[in-house]
Amino acid sequence: MDRDGTSGTGRDPSGRLGPDRLSTVELVQRAKTGDQRAIDQLFTRYLPILRRWAAGRLPAWARDLVDTDDMIQDTLMRTFRNVEGFEPRHDGALGAYLRQALNNRIRDEIRKVPRRPRKEEIREDHVDEGASPLEQALGTEALRRYDEALHRLPVADQELIVARIEMGLTYEQVAEATSRPTADAARMAVGRALVRLASSMEAAPR
Repeated sequence: MDRDGTSGTGRDPSGRLGPDRLSTVELVQRAKTGDQRAIDQLFTRYLPILRRWAAGRLPAWARDLVDTDDMIQDTLMRTFRNVEGFEPRHDGALGAYLRQALNNRIRDEIRKVPRRPRKEEIREDHVDEGASPLEQALGTEALRRYDEALHRLPVADQELIVARIEMGLTYEQVAEATSRPTADAARMAVGRALVRLASSMEAAPR
């Protein structure tokens, strides 16, 4: 028997598979019954995933908005405290839900301030467990091509597109976040970035 109480086959004393061997869907179902080991395993599984996502996806100014790591951990804790209402349709559903939750928290913070975002307490925000607006608009395959094309663009273009398309910021907010002099300047910059994104998507093999 392993030190965590599971056998060498990854099963607990009752004969069930240990949390580290379960799919996300199975862990969520156990978490709904109050299984703390399942909740701990979900936290362990998704904390590094969200850290990588935030580091590779969010613009630098958004990551500087608050302590990103604290916000990620708080997003996880709030989600798992209210897991009863979440019904994952597949193993990737929880990851998408958590990314959208984190994105919404940051977007809400940006929208609260009239000028350049600053650090302050973030209120709790409701997150729809369904597909994000971007996923609904593009579909799974097109979203994969969008992601790949986005990461081939210069960082400045990525930040403009994420701010406008994914975070839903107004052009005034995009201008503030990316140091453009006016909303019209931000609109033109976003437009040019989207043209380059479209070209990148068209050039990619399908």
